[in-house]
Amino acid sequence: MVCLWPWFLRVLFFVSHDILHTQYFKNKRLSFKLSYPFSAFILSNSSSWWDFKHNVNHHTWCNIVQKDVDILAFDGAFTNKKGNKTWLRRSKYLVFWGAMFFMYPAFIVQSYNFALKRKKWAELGLMLLHWPLVWGAVFYFLPLSEALTVYLTLNLTLSAWLAFGFITNHLGCEVFDKEVGEKLSWMELQMRTSRSLKGGKFVHWFYGGLNTQIEHHLFPKAPRFNLLKIQKMTKEFAEKNGIAYFETTPLQAYVQINNVLKSY
Repeated sequence: MVCLWPWFLRVLFFVSHDILHTQYFKNKRLSFKLSYPFSAFILSNSSSWWDFKHNVNHHTWCNIVQKDVDILAFDGAFTNKKGNKTWLRRSKYLVFWGAMFFMYPAFIVQSYNFALKRKKWAELGLMLLHWPLVWGAVFYFLPLSEALTVYLTLNLTLSAWLAFGFITNHLGCEVFDKEVGEKLSWMELQMRTSRSLKGGKFVHWFYGGLNTQIEHHLFPKAPRFNLLKIQKMTKEFAEKNGIAYFETTPLQAYVQINNVLKSY
């Protein structure tokens, strides 16, 4: 049963993500309230933080250096404004690929920082309930060593599964400064800064629909189970109109990301 926890929590991440995109219900306020049991209580993540970071900034300004915080991590290694941290240049592979196993805790830290700064007290209260009610129960019913093993294994496994899916979406794709990005049409910006993955239904299941990233950015309110159908339409439209459609295998995506790291 414990082995299914990472998969179960990963599903809840995507459920919360989809709810906040109003894929289930058109009403934004209702969607926010429905996301709280999944994100705030079970995952101890802030829906407000995710909506601001992901929906407002990332989807509107995908891979725009001044706006999209997702590409600013790792000292801007995936932007055209790379930093100059010597220690990071020397240990870039260890730091970047190792960080994949700590994404979930990083989300929690960012969630709490956002909730405190924006004074989201009600949401913060739900996030805090996560610890005594969820993990309190685990540590109560299991011996300390087993409970710690469950906690560490869950965090590492869930982090890796999420991270290795998320990084294929946009890292290694085109990056623009704000003044350049504003000159592109919304459709062109989304297509040039996103990467979809080949692989059919298995890849679609394994990556939770993130493999159809171009389609998700073009139609963020489209339910996940419709994205493969939309992909067929998008490819046909792109081919008919001479628009580049960026699609690789998962392995090619990781190689492309690693090649960008080499240039840091």
